[in-house]
Amino acid sequence: MFNTEAARLPADVTVLNISMDLPFAISRFCTSAGIDKVKALSDHRDASFGNGYGVLIRELRLLARSIFIIDKDDVIRYIEIVPELSNEPDYEKALGALKKITG
Repeated sequence: MFNTEAARLPADVTVLNISMDLPFAISRFCTSAGIDKVKALSDHRDASFGNGYGVLIRELRLLARSIFIIDKDDVIRYIEIVPELSNEPDYEKALGALKKITG
């Protein structure tokens, strides 16, 4: 869903997908799913994103599903951390928050 929406966003908006998967697995998934507008990154090596943003689940070595919207001044403008791994974030709410920032 975010890949489709990312194509419609202003050019100065970047959508990142960060996971604990290995880079080759991320690349394979993005290729097979046709994801080309979202930048997919791996936090596998040192979990710096997970630790820095408080979303690392140490016991499972996974990241909690979450959405962070950070503006051009590096201010976090929106956060959603999903309490259950099997649930997805509220994409519509996040996109609405993003549209308020980008106009």
